[in-house]
Amino acid sequence: MRNKIKQGIRMLFVLAGITYMASGCGFAEQAELLKNELSKAGIESGKPKEPQKKKKKQKKSEKKTPAKETETKAPSEAGTEEDTESAGQFPKREEDLAYADNYAYQTLTDTEKEVYHEMLTAILEHEEEIDVSTLEVDLLETVYKALCSDYGGLYWVSGYAYTQYTRGGEAVGLKFAPKYTMDAQERETLQQQIDASVEELLAGISITDSDYAKAKYVFEILVQNVDYDASADNNQNIISAFLNRATVCQGYACATQYLLKLLGIQSVIVTGNANGESHAWNLVRLDNDYYYMDTTWGNSRYLDATSQMEKYVNYNYLAITSEEIGRTHVLDNSFRLPDCTASDNNYFIREHRYFEEWNPQAVGALLANTWNAGGGDVAVKFASSELYGQALQYFVAEQHIADYCENISSIYYLEDKELYVLTFHLTR
Repeated sequence: MRNKIKQGIRMLFVLAGITYMASGCGFAEQAELLKNELSKAGIESGKPKEPQKKKKKQKKSEKKTPAKETETKAPSEAGTEEDTESAGQFPKREEDLAYADNYAYQTLTDTEKEVYHEMLTAILEHEEEIDVSTLEVDLLETVYKALCSDYGGLYWVSGYAYTQYTRGGEAVGLKFAPKYTMDAQERETLQQQIDASVEELLAGISITDSDYAKAKYVFEILVQNVDYDASADNNQNIISAFLNRATVCQGYACATQYLLKLLGIQSVIVTGNANGESHAWNLVRLDNDYYYMDTTWGNSRYLDATSQMEKYVNYNYLAITSEEIGRTHVLDNSFRLPDCTASDNNYFIREHRYFEEWNPQAVGALLANTWNAGGGDVAVKFASSELYGQALQYFVAEQHIADYCENISSIYYLEDKELYVLTFHLTR
């Protein structure tokens, strides 16, 4: 670094550095695939273009700006498969996939897309520092956030540092340096372990299954196999979910996107607040329509930590609309998001558990079938708060559940007043 500074002084450049920290956001053999994908995306690969100088008033004095550090949470991945559907199999690693279909990538300008490619290539090839095709520090941050939102599987990176070169107060160069949490050998060892875990988790689904089946499967398999634990190690990346099987919302969102991407489902991590706390979940594309999906809230123990019941899958937040997620979640994403209005792939609609009018016999039939089969969970959703309240009064307060579940002695149920969902746990 001293040599760089001396060289910068000789050339009358001002050297300024800053570090951007983020949790979690392959190898050299992926370079050729990335170049091919660049061509598909309409971007020329090869030597980066010479950055355009920004016109600014030149200052008479020169100074070195001290480094600053900030922290943020990372998001995760998305993409499309290449030549895997015909084989009925999925790729093993997210970096084996093309990225032109990644959601956050598509929201960027052409210049931002070029920088995205440069940064992604550097991270995948474990490069220490590269020149980027921009002079704008803010653009660098925008692109890095988009990259991490598209690639939650980048567990070996925790932010970046940049070095900005200026002359006479005018920016003339910008370098990007990923901040690695491990060396390339350790990363490859961990990746092999992750590959084995992912193969095990995806053993029950195929790339040829429907989009809804894939989303439901990933939702279920992560809830069933990964616990919510705020004290879990590496809980901001997929190591916690796939190797430790304990994580928090960020790890769930990263793992959700990682698995969906391997199954050919476009997904991106979104962040914001829920219940007054920082939170992460996913935007997913199912049959060309967008939905929100919160795997963390699919873990019943997360929303009902004091429950004595065993953990079960809460489907309330599987494929819901913008209006519905907005009742409990507040978005703060740096890239634009669609207005999700589709409902065809919502769990309750697909499973015929959604009621737009009062029909106690139909709801009762669902309860009776589960009860007669030995018990289990029955979740039903209503189109309005009025219908929801009517069902709560009828089946619980007036105990008409006994009309459909013979000899039932106690009722355990979970209310979701925001989404108008009642979940009954029927235990013999």
